[in-house]
Amino acid sequence: MSGPPGMESVFQEEELGKAVDMRLLLRLWQFVAPYRGQVLLTLLMVAPMFLLELAPAWIVKTGLDQVILESNGGAAAAGNGEAAAAGEGGALAALLQGPEGVPLLAWLVFLYGIAVVSSALLQYLHMLIMASTGMAAVRDLRRAIFDHIQKLHMGFFDTIPVGRLVTRATSDAEHVAEMFSQGIVAAITDVIKMIGFATALFLVDAKLALMVFSIVPLLAIALVVFRLRVREAFRLTRVLLARINATLQETVTGMKVVQLFTREERNRREFAELNGAHRDGWKRSIYYDSALFSTVEFAGGITVAIVIWQGTGIASAGVLYVFINWMRRFFMPLRDLSAKYSVMQSAMASTERMFQLLDTEPDIQDPPADRARHVHAPGEDQPRGEVVFENVWFAYSGEDWVLRDVSFRVRPGEKVAFVGATGAGKTTIIKLLTRLYEVTRGRILIDGVDLRDLPQNELRRRVGMVLQDVFLFSGTVADNLHLGRDDIDGERLRQAAMAVEADAFIQRLPEGYDTEVRERGTNFSAGQRQLLSFARALAHGADVLVLDEATSSIDTETEAMVQRGIHVLMEGKTSLVIAHRLSTIEDVDRIYVLDGGRLAESGPHAELLARDGLYARLHRLQQAGETAAA
Repeated sequence: MSGPPGMESVFQEEELGKAVDMRLLLRLWQFVAPYRGQVLLTLLMVAPMFLLELAPAWIVKTGLDQVILESNGGAAAAGNGEAAAAGEGGALAALLQGPEGVPLLAWLVFLYGIAVVSSALLQYLHMLIMASTGMAAVRDLRRAIFDHIQKLHMGFFDTIPVGRLVTRATSDAEHVAEMFSQGIVAAITDVIKMIGFATALFLVDAKLALMVFSIVPLLAIALVVFRLRVREAFRLTRVLLARINATLQETVTGMKVVQLFTREERNRREFAELNGAHRDGWKRSIYYDSALFSTVEFAGGITVAIVIWQGTGIASAGVLYVFINWMRRFFMPLRDLSAKYSVMQSAMASTERMFQLLDTEPDIQDPPADRARHVHAPGEDQPRGEVVFENVWFAYSGEDWVLRDVSFRVRPGEKVAFVGATGAGKTTIIKLLTRLYEVTRGRILIDGVDLRDLPQNELRRRVGMVLQDVFLFSGTVADNLHLGRDDIDGERLRQAAMAVEADAFIQRLPEGYDTEVRERGTNFSAGQRQLLSFARALAHGADVLVLDEATSSIDTETEAMVQRGIHVLMEGKTSLVIAHRLSTIEDVDRIYVLDGGRLAESGPHAELLARDGLYARLHRLQQAGETAAA
């Protein structure tokens, strides 16, 4: 089943968008908006943080000009910069001169310490608030992605790799969180500070500042070249990292086959080649990063030379120190540009993929409230569990029909089975009945209500399903039986387990119903997992029961116990059974034989054998196979 237009790009790890995409940032704001107060606080903190960054150099300047040089008999040079420097008037001059009786040098040292400590505390609070805000927003974004994934139709999961869906809610979300702590807010703060330092330097000495900033246009050209070069290097590393992840996942998943067919050496060579290419890609990134760092350092050194060369004789030593210190702080954000650019590039690509996933509309949706219908309440006397297929056609893609004009009726409490060759459409019938997929033509009704008019929650409670491959979640045995339903208590679980003969082995577990289930239920045998699925279905009390080849993966000894559990489970319920072993369905009320997506035959076991048709041939073939195996 194909996805909506553009869906393919959701899962292209190597695709890169703009480093700053305003469209995506505006969409991201809906997750940041609940924390707008914290965002505003971080922006308000920029001004005092900037002033505290300016202060230490100005305090040192005052000490140089008014204490150290004067005590050495030096004279402060006068010039264009001194006119602006003389602006230490009013409150600032009074603050710098300190109270009477306190030595000026001691007072300046005290002010310097206050400025440094205050700056450090503000930086700490700023980073803390910024990071916590980002993580809170990303928590909401990750929750929205998780909730949306649970609403998507099964056809979506047939075509999308599970690993990449997991990446949307994990790695991609982390990239967005990193953008908040190290990317966009830090970049905005850096730009504001750079503008502030440039303005402050022009206010101190415009002529000297103009000379110093003459090197900035050359630096800007270097930054543009860097941005173009590092983008391609960054894209290459993402491509290779995605391939490494895919290779690792494939190797670990297929480890049994790898070892049985001695494929280790070939895998080692392929991985070494990818790993080496990834290393070379990172070398290119490091090369450009180092080149940028060296360029910025070179520019910083040149500015120091310009300040000393042009400023000597026209500005005081304190003013020269201010220029050197503030220019160093001006260039400091540029040295970190590579890291910030990589963070923003990665975050924008991740944000785009996450929003494309959120924009994917589920094919299966509940009807509007005014159109929704409900099956009669449990207290009513009407028999419940009638299933009707009316001229149902279905194709997973295009017009490659899996079911063709299928019609049948299963009365309440009736037990029917579906048989046929692989690909005949047996499992598809079950998927349509549980509305994991939508019928292409025709309709399906439960107790006279079209499934498309029935809320999905109600449908899934009316139809209980026991799958061939039983899936157990992490948690306790009890958790896997009630699956979070508050109305199923411990006593109800125990009664259901006893009815299907699962209680005996559960009681023998170390902690009984509170025993932890390992990943995928590996601490239980196939038969035990099947019995747990029976207990789960019985405890949930559905009207319609579906068993999809429930005995195909267990041994003959366990099958007898499972068959007893099946009979208990099916008692009083409308039951639809899919089975490869025809011997397990001989006592059902009616058997439907599917061939090429159509209903070829239907009737009780004995009647179908007497017809000597397709079912009889399948029965003879299976008996012959079992005899040969014996």
